Amino acid sequence: MDLILTLGLDALNFALAIVLVAMGLVIIFGLMNVINMAHGELFLLGAYTLVVVQQAGGGFWLGLILAPIVVGLVGLVLEELIIRHVYRRFLDTILATWGISIAIKQAVILGFGPASYTVDAPLQFGVDFLGTTYPAYRLFIMGVAVLVILLTLFVFFRTRFGLAARGVIANRSMAACLGINTRRLDRATFAFGAALAGLAGAVMAPQMSVDPQMGLGFLIPAFLAILTGGGGLTGTLLGASLVGGIDSTFAKLWSPVLAQVVVFAMAIVVIRLFPNGLLGGRGRR
Repeated sequence: MDLILTLGLDALNFALAIVLVAMGLVIIFGLMNVINMAHGELFLLGAYTLVVVQQAGGGFWLGLILAPIVVGLVGLVLEELIIRHVYRRFLDTILATWGISIAIKQAVILGFGPASYTVDAPLQFGVDFLGTTYPAYRLFIMGVAVLVILLTLFVFFRTRFGLAARGVIANRSMAACLGINTRRLDRATFAFGAALAGLAGAVMAPQMSVDPQMGLGFLIPAFLAILTGGGGLTGTLLGASLVGGIDSTFAKLWSPVLAQVVVFAMAIVVIRLFPNGLLGGRGRR
């Protein structure tokens, strides 16, 4: 029973961490039709922001607050200088963001070196949960993820900004004709998606090695979650649950390598049977 509960909590923890990363991707793609290949590097910038703040004596909690702000500002600059010039060229957005990812990664290597850093978790104790002792910081990650999900749903379904964003997603030209400033909305959306990636990087930093390659480890599962789920916030939650649950369970019971194989096999089967994702409608065989 303890093993089953631990496996379930680990799966939920990883799934919610994937959602934190994937939500920024979904929002940026849904509104701007941009596949952000640099999202993993924005994730690592959040982790490195936390490292810098801690090294300066600022403490973990200050770093956690500053990470989404700093990365959001980076996203704002990238959108203004590069992304906005390639909005109407879908393939060019992939190349542009891929180039940005390489540039950010190399800048991090030049600034911090290729070595890894460690961040101590602030909540270094266990919590009794249904008879099982579980790390408090992992429960904190789950709480942050749920809070961010609820906040994002509130913003997009209960505010004027969300109404305007959904209008642009449905019909950009009509939204512009109705007076919505799509340019300002694009800028804010990209910054918001980048901030989510930065927050995810900072939150996950104590659970992993902070190095220039760390972003890739969450970017791929996030893309798989979106593809299998079918996009949108609901589809992302479903896809992340599948990817996170399968990966975490197989890695715990057998090996991380087998877990990756099973996750990719599951994604291939789902995409073959449901080209638009599980919540995107059944495709033609």
